[in-house]
Amino acid sequence: MHTSKKLALLLFAALLSTPLAAKELLNSSYDIARELFAEINPLFVAHWQQQSGETLTINQSHGGSSRQAQAILQGLRADVVTFNQSTDIDVLHQRGNLLPANWRERLANNASPYYSTMAFLVRKGNPKQINSWQDLAKPGVGLVFPNPKTSGNARYTYLGAYGDALQRFDNDDAKARNWVKTFLANVVVFDTGGRGATTSFVDRQLGDVLITFESEVNGIMKQYPDQQFERIVPPTNVLAEFPVAWIDRNIQRNGTEKQAKAYLEFLYSNAAQQVLARHFYRVQDADVVAATAAQFPATKLFKVEELFSSWDAVQSNHFASGGVLDQLLAEGKR
Repeated sequence: MHTSKKLALLLFAALLSTPLAAKELLNSSYDIARELFAEINPLFVAHWQQQSGETLTINQSHGGSSRQAQAILQGLRADVVTFNQSTDIDVLHQRGNLLPANWRERLANNASPYYSTMAFLVRKGNPKQINSWQDLAKPGVGLVFPNPKTSGNARYTYLGAYGDALQRFDNDDAKARNWVKTFLANVVVFDTGGRGATTSFVDRQLGDVLITFESEVNGIMKQYPDQQFERIVPPTNVLAEFPVAWIDRNIQRNGTEKQAKAYLEFLYSNAAQQVLARHFYRVQDADVVAATAAQFPATKLFKVEELFSSWDAVQSNHFASGGVLDQLLAEGKR
């Protein structure tokens, strides 16, 4: 055999035996998703290793979803986002052109592999007798939830309360607005994110009711069984979608397009959906839905768009500087 052929064969064999270079993904996510992705990420790493032969490391960045979006606009090179509100992904297109406007159309279920709603965590025995949104505006009820300016979690709380009021008052916005003002006046602390609000309620013993995602409420009850917290899912509630997207400009710069897309697609798999349900998120997989139905109380969910026109309208009318939220907070202090 010619020397050149031998060298070529040896080089080919060496390439086959050399492991593929390791890749890294950065998932920018909302504040209370740490434990969720700590369980999902190793599953995907093993899946990707088996499928591609490539070693993958997944890093996480957590915080209020609006703050996470701002960090990406300021240069955080996240490959994917797994947020709890679509407006925080929209802003990455609108202000940074980091992904296309039609990002929702690239994955199933409006690019939302799982969803949730809001729930109330109350102390042992439910001493303030909280059963619905209406009860949260009663005198002497202290509320804890994050700041709607920085947290998607809190924006859903605000919209859940406002939407319930609109339905109770037959779409009379003046009456609903007046009720929401009283509701906001009962807030004892606004934290920047969902995990901070949990700390305020559980560790600092502030307030009578923590309002957060249903998944977080169930997780807290499981983590602190000695405190005998109780969960209330109100009969009327807001649909909280959890949208995901790959960041086109970043995955091109990072060379992670295949990995980022596969990671988000994996969230729709039966294996990932089982993990999501264990963390008390409501999921899309029919088999998992059937197997876990008993752990999710019935509630009538409304979409934000049904009562508030659109997310863009909500953002500009309610959460922008000087908007309805700021007005109601100021009025409540007078």
